[in-house]
Amino acid sequence: MTSLSLNHITEPLLQFGFGQSFDDPRNGLFLFGPLSERKPSSMRVGVIGTPAGIARYRTWVRRITGFIPAARADAAHHVAFPGFEATFRTPWPEDPVVELAVSAQDISKALRLSDRYVGMYKVVSLFDEPIRQKIQTDDIQVDVWFVVVPEEVYTLGRPLSRVPMLERVSIERRINAKIAARLRSQPSLFEEDMSEAKMYAYHLDFHNQLKARILDRGAVLQIVRETSLAAVSELAETKRRLQDQATIAWNLCTASFFKAGGRPWKLNSVRDGVCYIGIIFKKEAADPSGVNACCGAQMFLDSGDGLVFKGALGKWSSETKSFHLSRRDATALIKSVIEEYRRGGGVGPREVFLHAKTRFNDEEWNGFRDALPDDVKLVGVRISRSSDIKAYRSGNLPVLRGTWLKVSDWKGYLWTTGYVHKLRTYAGREVPNPLSVEINRGEADIGRVMEDIMGLTKVNFNACIYGDGLPVTLRFADSVGEILTAGPTQDLPPLPFRHYI
Repeated sequence: MTSLSLNHITEPLLQFGFGQSFDDPRNGLFLFGPLSERKPSSMRVGVIGTPAGIARYRTWVRRITGFIPAARADAAHHVAFPGFEATFRTPWPEDPVVELAVSAQDISKALRLSDRYVGMYKVVSLFDEPIRQKIQTDDIQVDVWFVVVPEEVYTLGRPLSRVPMLERVSIERRINAKIAARLRSQPSLFEEDMSEAKMYAYHLDFHNQLKARILDRGAVLQIVRETSLAAVSELAETKRRLQDQATIAWNLCTASFFKAGGRPWKLNSVRDGVCYIGIIFKKEAADPSGVNACCGAQMFLDSGDGLVFKGALGKWSSETKSFHLSRRDATALIKSVIEEYRRGGGVGPREVFLHAKTRFNDEEWNGFRDALPDDVKLVGVRISRSSDIKAYRSGNLPVLRGTWLKVSDWKGYLWTTGYVHKLRTYAGREVPNPLSVEINRGEADIGRVMEDIMGLTKVNFNACIYGDGLPVTLRFADSVGEILTAGPTQDLPPLPFRHYI
């Protein structure tokens, strides 16, 4: 039995333009700019929204092209935003390459239809169909679509949203959600029945349904609320609790640059030939029994680039209280991942790390192993948030980010949140909890695994933050799973990760 030992991992460095390295992405981008490879020459943005939303987008672009001061000049964790081109070395024109207006009245009416499935499908169609038609009929290149939605889409466009009784717009339907579910397994001979049933195959969430429905067109979306743009452009007051203007600009601009095809940064020091795969399971809404769950895989490289794969359905195990793939399906999933890895680099990986929130069973693991040559190292790592243990320092400051406790050669606890000495702050309000990290399959050095996880907390391009609480392999597991299960998304090729965040 290995004795307990407390260790600390130095904050991983990131690489920016000109091969320069820094630990803080904001200061690294300001000093050196993003990586030169695959940097867009200009932001080719398409915008769709109400006339008011499009106006707010234009004002917001004008705002982010200039300097936005930090909320607190005396705080190291608040950093001024220098302006988009000054940060990313790429211009962002005020005029979008495509501009599509949506009627605010049509959105409001569809949101209030008495049949929630029909209403949500129609609201999403107001945005999906114009984008789809533009892609089909116009050869203008759009790298990222800004979908600017009014606040009521957020308020009324989620699964638990309820339209006040007096505001509901009554409609009569020949079928309902129950009949539609039956038609999916027992199709009708009448085409109009199947057409109407299609609306009930999608989830009652505007964000997830729109992203799921547009996947087949390969469009990359940045869905943003009008109030988020207004908070930076100072167009309107908002009652929302938002971050300060500079922080919103950093986060939204970094995400937009990444979605437009740019590489903001990558890890400075990684081992060649290493592939990280996050395995996720999400229950299928169309399966009321709850015994099946869609399996997805997220493959990530040192650059932060990733691909999302949709696998077969996993079956519920009453023994392990989790979902698992069959041996054949596990093999097929990993084979597809490795094929894409080879397509990108010409050769296969030497090491594959599988990250999951649950443990792999024997059948599943043998299937993963079948997909790889014998000389490829395969390691299964279970990562979960834990409240099993607390760590305290003397004084008033919490444990340092990067602290890890070795429990055994195969298990330990890693504090990815905590006090950051360089920023002189801790972002949380309570005593930070660690991640429980367990090597449950294969062999690897537990210290090396901890360092890898720390590195993967630095490549979340959906925000421009010093470090995340979860590695990117699992950070977006739930949101990716929700999009994969938000509607019929079968037979889609692997798509870059930026389509899902």
